[in-house]
Amino acid sequence: MRAKIALAVVGCLILASFAGAQDAKRTKAGTARFGDPTSTGRHLQNYIYGVVKKIGKEEIILDKTEFGDDQPFKLAPKTKYVQDGKAAKLDDLKVGDKVFVQIKKDKKTGDMIAKSVVTGVASEALP
Repeated sequence: MRAKIALAVVGCLILASFAGAQDAKRTKAGTARFGDPTSTGRHLQNYIYGVVKKIGKEEIILDKTEFGDDQPFKLAPKTKYVQDGKAAKLDDLKVGDKVFVQIKKDKKTGDMIAKSVVTGVASEALP
C-alpha cells in the first residue's frame, strides 16, 4: 500500500515539474504571463477615459468614466486639446467622442480641471 502511495506522489511531482517547464517556455523571465502589462497604453496611464455627453465653454461632461456617468471636468484657458496626435481646439470635440482627459484637482473646491483632452488615434508623445 505504501509503495502505491509513494508511486502516486512521485508521479504527481513529475507531472508538476513538466507543467512548470511548459509555463517557463511561454513566458519571459520577470514578466506577467502575457507580457508586461505596464507597457500597454503607458502614455495614457494617468488619463481618465470617458465619452463626451455635453460640451460647454467652461466645462465638459463625460459619461462612462471611472467616477460614473455625468462627470464634469472644468476647462481652463491652458487646457490642451489633441485630436489624432495633432493640436486641436475645443470646437473640434463633438458629443459622442471617446476621449482621454488628464486632470488636476483643485485643492480648494475639489473640482477636476482638465489639463489636456485627447481624442482620436493617440500619439505616443502626449502633452
